Order: sequence, then structure tokens, then C-alpha cells
Amino acid sequence: MRRPEGSAAVRPGGLALARRDDGIGRSSRDGGTLQWDTHGQDWPNRRASRFVEAGGIRWHVQLAGDGPVALLLHGTGASTHSWRDLLSELAREFTVVAPDLPGHGFTTAAADEGYSLSGMAGAIASLLASLEVTPRLAVGHSAGAAIALRMVLDGGIAPDAVVSINGALLPFRGLPGQLFSPAARLLARLDFVPRLVARRAADPDAVTRLLRDTGSRLDDEGVALYRRLMCSPAHVAATIAMMSRWDLAPMIREYPELAVPLLLVVGDQDGTVAPQEADRVARLVPGARVERLAGLGHLAHEEEPGRVAELIIGFARSVEAGGSGR
Repeated sequence: MRRPEGSAAVRPGGLALARRDDGIGRSSRDGGTLQWDTHGQDWPNRRASRFVEAGGIRWHVQLAGDGPVALLLHGTGASTHSWRDLLSELAREFTVVAPDLPGHGFTTAAADEGYSLSGMAGAIASLLASLEVTPRLAVGHSAGAAIALRMVLDGGIAPDAVVSINGALLPFRGLPGQLFSPAARLLARLDFVPRLVARRAADPDAVTRLLRDTGSRLDDEGVALYRRLMCSPAHVAATIAMMSRWDLAPMIREYPELAVPLLLVVGDQDGTVAPQEADRVARLVPGARVERLAGLGHLAHEEEPGRVAELIIGFARSVEAGGSGR
């Protein structure tokens, strides 16, 4: 079995692990990148963190648990921190593989096209190949759900089931849809914008207000972790680059081709993705099931990780037992 750079061990179940490299903080990268040996000292689930070279990217990935492999993909502007409590819940049933997306958190930046939906899907497929893992379950939050489904459609993964948590799976409709990508592309060309946003994030109230707009209520630690990310111009630049290259329109035509059981978990207070969008997706994807969570917002998996874990594990068990997850 080929091991990732610097690896010294193989987990039970054949999962290759790279040895943690705290020296990433001493790299020559600039642009306000988060540094592992300073910003990552108290990172959630730090002991599960590894750094792996794959596809020209140095990935920060967290690996925990034993059993069938579950791939966790966070959303735009987030990182592995968003799984801080859900990861341990799922690790009781699965070998969890949770990367920071390119340019996010502690993963290095991708080339420009690497921030497109297909680019992200291909990059993560390269990471999985380097780790020599085959996900049986894929879980994506927000844009991470779209990446997971893109990977399924492209053949990058062939899981037994997919779970979308408040998935951003459809284009914005009307005028917002016409303006969103062009505006993001304009911002992506302005070098000063990421630093401007990062300086604004130094105000704790600004980050708190932004998170409240998602319809979720996070504890102080959750808010502080998002603020740490948003104070990094490199992280902000990757977030804008991802938004500027995001195109979900082709997915609408392809959703009817999905043959994998799909669970759409929806917080009914989601202020980022309209909860009714899940119903539209369910009408497009054969056999898809919608599960609503009362009182939770866009970051439902951070608000009530135990509740979300129950849904994910129950769905996976149902599919394994021979059902469609319904």
C-alpha cells in the first residue's frame, strides 16, 4: 500500500495516515494564510489532523474512528472545525475523513480552476486516491453537498448513500442568480478585498451578526473559530474564488441520473439556503428523502450534532439493510 508523504502507520481497515507535520507553519506561503503551529494549536480534534500531499495541494485532513469510510465535506468559507462535535459522534460508526477544502482553513490554495465545482470534485478525488480510501458514505454541508453529488456524477466516488445538510444544490433564482457569480468574479479580481474583509472580521460583533443571519445560534467557541478563519485573507480569498466559479445550473439536468440514496437534512430556520429548496431537489432526484429539523438554521450540524448524527447513522443503517433509506 502506498502511503502519503511522511506517513508511518496504517489504521485498522487499511486507511493510510500521514504523520502530522507541525512544520507547515514554517512554510514560505504568504497572503495571510493560517499557520498550523500558531492558529492550529487548539484546533478542534487536533489529534486527528494530518497533512497530505495530493494533486498539487497540501491538504489538512482529519481522520478518526474505524469502520466504513465516511467522507465529510464542509461548505464555502468553513473548515474542518464545523465538524468539531459531529466528527466524534460519527467516528463511533465510521472511519471519518474530513478535509479542509482547497484554500480553506489549513489546506493550501488551488489553481484558479480548482475552485470550480468540478475542480473541487477532482481535487478531493485525488486526495482520496492518495489516502487509498473508498467512501461508503458521503456527507456534505451547504456547498459541500454539491461537491459530493458532483463527485458521484463524475464517478469520483460511488458511495452507498449521500447525506446533504442544508445543501446548496440549486442556483439562486431571479435577479440574485444573475448577479451572484458576476459580482463574486469581480471581487475575486480585486486583491484588496480579502484583506478588507479580514480586517472587518476583527470586530467580533460583525462575525456574530453574519452567523446569526444563517438562522443558527452557535456557542462562543463556534463563533471564535469562524472569526479566526475570517481574519485570514487567504481563507477569505479562497471563499470568494469558490463563489466566483460556482455553477450549479448543469446539476439540475443531471440530478435525475443520480441512483444513490439521498437524504436531505434541512433546518427549518435556515437563513442561507431556503428550506423549500430541498423539496425542489427531492422532486429531481429519484427516491430522495427530506428530513426537517425544527428550530435549527444553516449550521444545524453545529447547533445539535447529536441530533444530526442520529439521522445520518440511521439513514446509513437503513441503506445497508437493503432499503433506499426511506
